[in-house]
Amino acid sequence: MSTAGAVFRETSAQPRTEAVPYSHLSLELGHLYMEDFAEGPDRLRAHFAAVRPWLDAARAGVPGLPDGKRPRISTCFLIDDYFSRLATPAELVPPLLKAAEDAGLRIDYLARESGCAATDPAAPDGGGLADSVFGRLVESPPPGSKGFRPPLSRTGWLTNGRRAPGLRTSAALNSGGAWQPPSETLARGHSIFVDVELWDERGERRTWSCAFLAAVWQLARLGLLRDNGRAVLTPVPWDASAFPADWDDLPHLVRLDPGAAPFSAYYTCSVLPTRFLPVEHAVRIVLEQTHVDEAALHQVAQRARGERVTVPAGVVDRTSYVFPPGL
Repeated sequence: MSTAGAVFRETSAQPRTEAVPYSHLSLELGHLYMEDFAEGPDRLRAHFAAVRPWLDAARAGVPGLPDGKRPRISTCFLIDDYFSRLATPAELVPPLLKAAEDAGLRIDYLARESGCAATDPAAPDGGGLADSVFGRLVESPPPGSKGFRPPLSRTGWLTNGRRAPGLRTSAALNSGGAWQPPSETLARGHSIFVDVELWDERGERRTWSCAFLAAVWQLARLGLLRDNGRAVLTPVPWDASAFPADWDDLPHLVRLDPGAAPFSAYYTCSVLPTRFLPVEHAVRIVLEQTHVDEAALHQVAQRARGERVTVPAGVVDRTSYVFPPGL
């Protein structure tokens, strides 16, 4: 994988946008923290045993294709090497692949979560993919907004509606100091208001939140990330029998099966532990307010039409989840 080019620009000045191949469905077999791996092989085997029946159902749910063709389906797994590194790839990955194999599953693509933060492993946080996607966020102003909310670039918080005003805001003064509840912009009857933290800073270091990196991960799986027209976070072929002793020696995204269907897909489905449900709710809020590269969107639509596949206009509508009980 190229480690150059951590600077991201708008693609409007670039005459050519690189195309990527597409599967019909990208199936995520899991996303585990280092603490999960520390519990040992039994934890991994239990995870994949619980995942297996739901993956079969997800595969069966892919609509039939014209002319009786079989849908292209690829699998992926995301490892958290961004928030902690309790073990090396050489120690961690082989037991993971063995546990999946024992459950009758195959991991086509293995990704490092740090790859969703920066293109260059040596680059400081905020200098890569996450920073680029952050620059494409367009906050949806809630109805009746007075503009008293601090900008997203300063707070690092994104909402799906209107916050309850503080006592010193102009909105609170206009209401005579009475408390006002938060409200969801597109509420159906009653509001489900969510305030999502995208990053925090300690000193000069910015740390992206799990929810925001997961949103970048979804955009990558949907084939919608570009750097000045160039496709990014593209898979690198890798020998599944050998892994390095240092995470930075492993590309951010590797293809373990040479014959795997493409990594990017028209649709994504993630089978995750139930603890990720609030995280993925936050992901959907981020995706709904991300201005995605228009040329990349056009390429997906054009490719799908050529295969007579229906792809929703809304990016968030291309994602789905399964949260098996007990996982």
